[in-house]
Amino acid sequence: MRSTGPKMELIILGSGTSVPSLKRGSSGYLVRSGATLVLLDSGPGTLQRILLAGHQLEEITHIYFSHTHVDHTADLAPLLFTSRNPGSPRRAPLTIGGSRGFLDFFGRLSALYGRWIEAATFPLDLVELTAGPRPAGSLDVSACPVPHIPSSVAIRLGGAGGRSMVYSGDTGESAALADFSRATDLLLLECSFPEDLAVEGHLTPSSAGRIASAAAPGRLVLTHFYPACEGRDLLAELRSTYHGEAVLAEDGMRIRI
Repeated sequence: MRSTGPKMELIILGSGTSVPSLKRGSSGYLVRSGATLVLLDSGPGTLQRILLAGHQLEEITHIYFSHTHVDHTADLAPLLFTSRNPGSPRRAPLTIGGSRGFLDFFGRLSALYGRWIEAATFPLDLVELTAGPRPAGSLDVSACPVPHIPSSVAIRLGGAGGRSMVYSGDTGESAALADFSRATDLLLLECSFPEDLAVEGHLTPSSAGRIASAAAPGRLVLTHFYPACEGRDLLAELRSTYHGEAVLAEDGMRIRI
């Protein structure tokens, strides 16, 4: 039986990759549950797209990173820089986290930018995600290592009523990810390339479908499309391995969970 708890909302900020595109921004996703607003990844351009989605940066309560590639983290330093703007400094607490190694990554970022990204006016909590779960406002968060780079994790967000979603981040095919995603209400799964252009450490529609078939989510949303995906019938390729409800992410898309 599917969960009946409080609703969450997913907003697709960027369904693309590191390759500049007029159609798709780099990776960024908002998840809202009551007063909790979670940002998953923040590739370049994410901050502007948060505003376009009708939210202010001050509203963000938690930020979690799937891994440390530039197209998933580039707007972290700008977010911290603008949060100390003397005209409108941030006051609300903020939690920022990632996989094991994130604190080292953040330390190197701080060494590069110094006081310009220090949390001078608000409480900042830095965390490394483990199997969890751990509290994240009205949600809880847990992580599962996935095969992309050593810092890569999938992230699961759950509500008190049992409702949940999983964001894969960048990943290759993974039985552990399928287990981690089992029976989630929504699986946000990368699908970087069409079948004939498969790249190690990423998914094609058929490999994404095998994960989804094992996980049996309520809904599947494919995202993280390289330009080679444009003009291809990715859903037709997906149907070779998966027959559940599925949609292709678009920037600005809103999905109730």
